Amino acid sequence: MIEEKKKLIFATQAQRYADAKLMCCSSGNLSWRVGDKAFISGTGTWLSTLEPRKIAVCDIISGQSVNDVRPSMESVFHLGILKERPDVNVVLHFQSEYATVVACMKEKPENFNVTLEIPYHIGDIAVVPYFRPGSLELAEAVITAMKEHNAVLMSNHGQVVCGKDFDEVLERALFFEMACRIIVQSKMNYTVLGEKDVIDLQEHFLGKKN
Repeated sequence: MIEEKKKLIFATQAQRYADAKLMCCSSGNLSWRVGDKAFISGTGTWLSTLEPRKIAVCDIISGQSVNDVRPSMESVFHLGILKERPDVNVVLHFQSEYATVVACMKEKPENFNVTLEIPYHIGDIAVVPYFRPGSLELAEAVITAMKEHNAVLMSNHGQVVCGKDFDEVLERALFFEMACRIIVQSKMNYTVLGEKDVIDLQEHFLGKKN
């Protein structure tokens, strides 16, 4: 009964991300740490219409589905991030419009800090090369990048963000998309916050000392 209630929560949050226009059709996938298990959207499912019966329950360590629902093809990096980051409970792979445009650019930005929300809410955004979706190479690249980042841009593919809860992940995904919209709409004629400005923000608002 408790698991079924949590599946309803998970499905509701998946719908929330879809309503925010963070993915198209079946392009996105979502995971949530629940004890030593992870709920993962089932393979081929649309987050906009995800049903509880299409949610895979996987052992985080072994990666095996314990309820006979096949998880998303990207479940390897979802589970890998949850294993490597005990501070993370939610992982979202999405393909929002402007961030995906940036993912397909020949010359990708090295710095996404166009507004204070990026260093404040997300931190540095990692960029990884293109690897086939669902491949071990992609999973390894994303897991490695996520050890020290909260957001990853996957070249010619999409984005991944992680966080402590559903709200933090939605916030990070939307600010990621906002930064990319600024970059695209500026026609690459944009400025970014300087290193001193970023350090000042982190020390003043987040209490971080370099």
